[in-house]
Amino acid sequence: MSGRTEGGVKDRDAGVNLLGVIAAAFASLLPTPAFAHASDRGHVLLLPTGYYIAGGALAVAVSFLAVALLPSAALDNFWRRRLSLLTFGDHLRTLVSLISFAGFALLVAAGLLGSRDPLSNPLPLVVWTLLWAGFTLLQGVLGDLWAWLNPWYGPWRVASRVFGLRADDATRSRLPDWLGYWPAFVLFFAFAGFELIDPAPDDPARLALAAGLYWLASFIAMLVFGYDAWSKRGEFLTVFFSMVACFAPVERHDGRLSLCWPGAKLLAAEPLPPGGTAFLLLALSSVSFDGLSKSFFWLGLFGVNPLEYPGRTALVGIGSFGLVLTFVLLAAVFALAVLLGQRLVGDHRSFGANAGLLVWSIVPIALAYHIAHYLAVLLVDGQYALVALSDPFALGWNLFGTANRMVEAGVVAGARSAWWLWNVQAGVIIAGHVLAVLVAHGLAWRLHKQPSRATLSQLPLTLLMIAYTIFGLWLLATPTAG
Repeated sequence: MSGRTEGGVKDRDAGVNLLGVIAAAFASLLPTPAFAHASDRGHVLLLPTGYYIAGGALAVAVSFLAVALLPSAALDNFWRRRLSLLTFGDHLRTLVSLISFAGFALLVAAGLLGSRDPLSNPLPLVVWTLLWAGFTLLQGVLGDLWAWLNPWYGPWRVASRVFGLRADDATRSRLPDWLGYWPAFVLFFAFAGFELIDPAPDDPARLALAAGLYWLASFIAMLVFGYDAWSKRGEFLTVFFSMVACFAPVERHDGRLSLCWPGAKLLAAEPLPPGGTAFLLLALSSVSFDGLSKSFFWLGLFGVNPLEYPGRTALVGIGSFGLVLTFVLLAAVFALAVLLGQRLVGDHRSFGANAGLLVWSIVPIALAYHIAHYLAVLLVDGQYALVALSDPFALGWNLFGTANRMVEAGVVAGARSAWWLWNVQAGVIIAGHVLAVLVAHGLAWRLHKQPSRATLSQLPLTLLMIAYTIFGLWLLATPTAG
């Protein structure tokens, strides 16, 4: 989906050889000009990309030094601060979920019976734009809204009454413990492949069939394995959104809503098993590959002329290879950083437990990349969604008064728009990495009581975050096709 709004040339002078990524890192100290694209309208804006990359890397490095010098007690008090707001219960959760399910059913019907145009049919616009691009942002800001809006909870409650299921069937797990989060990982990988590699993920009928079958399969799994068990370890959307919600500055505990610092809840998270660690790394690697897969650099490696983009069908094999490779490389580098950190301080604890705890520091980075990557999509295709929702079956309806609304694609076009879009994207990526450094240090203090040991153990992981900052900013500036 992101290809419609992210295609175009950003930097005509950038190389397409294998040294491109390395050169971008070493050239970060130079005021290298770059073209930053803001939409698929072909607008080009010169930006001092080298300054942005150098500044971003420096900001992450300085945050590491600042945290290392601050007293651990002061930072601990900082993270623990809460502002109590109000109290509310779950008595409306079933009703909200049933309404959400009804809306989902109507969207599937619109996908099967409505317009064949992905920009006129509400199903692909809601799934790829409002849900995947927009709702992820809401989860990261407002907390776990998905627990109320997911389309399975209400139908499950109804089914439990109809079939006379016991009250403890919601929490009793019949999913083997040894499976961990691997069911969610496999389904998330399939979802990423469908979004990034499938020739037509936004075809309304194709998407309606996939979404409908997935809802049905997940509902059956909840009845078989227990609602909580499958939701928390098998249904990938719930797993992903709940992990993102751990970053949100809104916290709900025992029915009471309170405000906290962004990322504070991550410091209290329990270590993830290997499947959960892999899941979080996949969340970051998949969105990174989405940007990389359309770059001149990536296409040039396989002899594809980016100015004559052949389309997804011709790149299925390359895309599948790249998606796997990106995940494997990120997982290997992350594992190496954790292992080297343990070696530096002589930590003989389990590598899996350390990795499962420190991987929570990936959440701010994954959320930042998600926002930066899909921002242009959300701003433009979000308008198409408002139009399509007023006339879901292409029958000339105007349910919400937006059917005749003009889509303002200029919101991401023009010199001024491109300038602020680039700066917002770059700022989000840098802020995500800085917060990740802070969270990683907080988690390290749970592993090492001595501040000096905690800081030393985080040196390799911080270097990885600096390198990924450079990579992320390079992705924003590198020329893309398709």
